[in-house]
Amino acid sequence: MKLFKKISFQAIPYNDLNLKFFRIYRWSPSNQMESRFNIYPIHTKNCGPMILDALLKIKDEQDSSIVFRRSCREGICGSCSMNINGINTLACLQPIKADAKMTTIYPLPHMYIIKDLVPDLSNFYAQYKYIKPWLMNEVNSQTEYLQSEKDRSELNGIYECILCACCSASCPSYWWNHDKYLGPAILLQAYRWLLDSRDTNTQKRLELLGGKSKLFKCHTIMNCSRTCPKSLNPGKAIASIKHNINRS
Repeated sequence: MKLFKKISFQAIPYNDLNLKFFRIYRWSPSNQMESRFNIYPIHTKNCGPMILDALLKIKDEQDSSIVFRRSCREGICGSCSMNINGINTLACLQPIKADAKMTTIYPLPHMYIIKDLVPDLSNFYAQYKYIKPWLMNEVNSQTEYLQSEKDRSELNGIYECILCACCSASCPSYWWNHDKYLGPAILLQAYRWLLDSRDTNTQKRLELLGGKSKLFKCHTIMNCSRTCPKSLNPGKAIASIKHNINRS
């Protein structure tokens, strides 16, 4: 483990508005009986504006053992999804609040944890693979599959999903039925292909979502739409899929 010099904050008064504290959930598979919180002070004058900046500063300067995922820093990859002050969001898009002295950070809730802030998304990605998230067109084109501007506009508000799992981890139905229910993120992705005018396998896709558990475990609580960091509406997409299945 990388060693650091002890950082002293004794010279900084507690009422300094730039002094923030980050209460971070810690758990390691090497000590499975013990989970805990560690509190780290950060002086935001020497830190970027986002929660991810604070986490990187803590890892670089105070505790190299802390583990979390991150990649793009631009809200595109979805890697840094976590629960910040009770809300599932992306650390790279969540600013450090000027009026909050303490920020509490958990991993995404109701998921198995690999270590610290890193959830195990194996089941989540297996469900994504199940819906066959690629274009299926029975007409073999020698060039490209063309699409009108109107048809393309139907995908707006759906294709932007980055699979961060914030919505699925906020859904009570997914908490208790993650082995059967596909969850809002995967169903939103399924709806994206159902709406694509270039795809010719609509009926087969609907059959994949049939049955009591894969789709109809959704009880329209709408936590998914409230927490989405990309401001998408998985709840509306799920309602549309239900309508299509009931009509078919």
